[in-house]
Amino acid sequence: LREILQTMLDESEFLSPHGLRAVSRVHEAHPYVFDAAGAQYRVDYEPAESSSGLFGGNSNWRGPVWFPLNFLLIEALQKFHYYHGDNLKVECPTGSGQFLTLWEVAAELSHRLMDTFRRGDDGRRPVFGGNDAFALDPQWRDYVPFYEYFHGDNGAGIGASHQTGWTGLVAKLIQQCAEYCGGEKDPLSRTSAERLAEVVAR
Repeated sequence: LREILQTMLDESEFLSPHGLRAVSRVHEAHPYVFDAAGAQYRVDYEPAESSSGLFGGNSNWRGPVWFPLNFLLIEALQKFHYYHGDNLKVECPTGSGQFLTLWEVAAELSHRLMDTFRRGDDGRRPVFGGNDAFALDPQWRDYVPFYEYFHGDNGAGIGASHQTGWTGLVAKLIQQCAEYCGGEKDPLSRTSAERLAEVVAR
């Protein structure tokens, strides 16, 4: 588990500012290449739409952040914490020198996913990407769509913009963090609690 999390929580691999990527970012510089029947095939890190039409222009699971996978991993980490308790701590992010319980790691992932929709210090929500009309116009900036998946590096919404099913899981994360934040069940830091309060307020 420690070895898996060491890779998963590495910001140069799977951990992005907005959740866990579907494919490690290491493949951006080192694509997976294989030969079959005299032809060469490769899997590159594709954080947004595909760079070729081979897959219909859709990169799907080759780099973006998907809410269903992230949600399941958060729940798994919480269950592992119930088993291991506070005795098991892992470095998060990898290389940071900061060690967290698995519950705290789950909370950190939740915050990163929620931050996709939260307005940042620059007044923009990452979900809108570079679309100024939606990001800055007061008539639009608070109408937040639940995209199908999200850019693996900057959190911009990609694909269908009406995925109120699986991307709507962010509501469960907000509710769950609000329920446990600051209580005995959740060892979130004050900083995390303050970040959550901002998310809920907006």
